[in-house]
Amino acid sequence: MEAWYTVVHFFKNGGTFMYPIVLVMALGCAIAIERFVTLSLVGKRNKSAWEKLEPIIKSGQFEQARELASKEDSPVGQLLSAGLARQGAVRRREDVERAMEESLMAILPRLEKRTHYLATFANMSTLAGLLGTIIGLIDAFTAVSNADLADKAELLSASISIGMNCTAFGLMVAIPLVLVHSLLQTKTTELVDGLEMVSVKFLNSVGERATYVRPPRTRDQPAPTLSMQPAPSQA
Repeated sequence: MEAWYTVVHFFKNGGTFMYPIVLVMALGCAIAIERFVTLSLVGKRNKSAWEKLEPIIKSGQFEQARELASKEDSPVGQLLSAGLARQGAVRRREDVERAMEESLMAILPRLEKRTHYLATFANMSTLAGLLGTIIGLIDAFTAVSNADLADKAELLSASISIGMNCTAFGLMVAIPLVLVHSLLQTKTTELVDGLEMVSVKFLNSVGERATYVRPPRTRDQPAPTLSMQPAPSQA
């Protein structure tokens, strides 16, 4: 109970600006928990989807992979579904790669959503703490100017000590928010790197299953260029 009274006394002496900092802390904690849970679940779904689709793609069974990827709701499933859909309609690797890049651009905002707010909240809590301390010091110096000469030093030191509570609380909120923001950015980067790796592996598998066919030519025609056609899928 003594620790609880200490916290209450600390908060009470911080001034009015302690309440906005508490609000920022609550919003930051809610976003941090939601993003951490969401990114962790996305990572697990991506791993599960790739473990199911990788052997099918490597074996060249693109029709089966296309049907399976269309049923996946994970980012990996959506990325491969876009690539497989274009792979079945066109012959050029560049077109398949472009389709997967478009899908990745649509996936990235969902992975990075709301994470940047944590850095903003960290700055807000720090600035609110400083503002609360400055206003508290202004009030303290105003009160000291009207006090007796013998009581000025004691009153000023007590007022400064109380005014610093707001800055201290703002920093106590800001530091964990900065650390959590860095952690979530790292998790997001790992997911993006994983999606890019899946994209490269898929394109390599498509390239390995392609054959170069030389079209027939007559005596008067110039030498033909090589065109790429998908090789037959292996059962």
